[in-house]
Amino acid sequence: MGNNKILGAFGENMAREYLSKCGYRVLEKNFSCRAGEIDIIAIQGDAVVFIEVKTRSSDRYGLPSEAVSKSKQQKIVKTALYYMQKNKLLDKMCRFDVMEIIVDGEGSNRINIITDAFQYSGRYGY
Repeated sequence: MGNNKILGAFGENMAREYLSKCGYRVLEKNFSCRAGEIDIIAIQGDAVVFIEVKTRSSDRYGLPSEAVSKSKQQKIVKTALYYMQKNKLLDKMCRFDVMEIIVDGEGSNRINIITDAFQYSGRYGY
């Protein structure tokens, strides 16, 4: 497994632990279908939360969240809609969060949750 995959898996594990401590209930990790993949699906309050986790070793080249492009957002939305339909959750509120994790290798990792990082406003529109 390459270093980026190892770093990404480490970040996702760290994200799940952090989310649990913050009151989220994790339903799925690495959910995938033909439309795409979602790192973490959780419940917080009465909302289904679809979370994209971006882990970097530094912010030298920008913030991790900047890597969540419009096309990535569209894939997440399509995958989320499939998940909600498949699990009969269409009557629930949902939101799309991005978690930034910066692992510096010296134990002072930074975690930032961007709540409502992007919106879905109708048939794949933004």
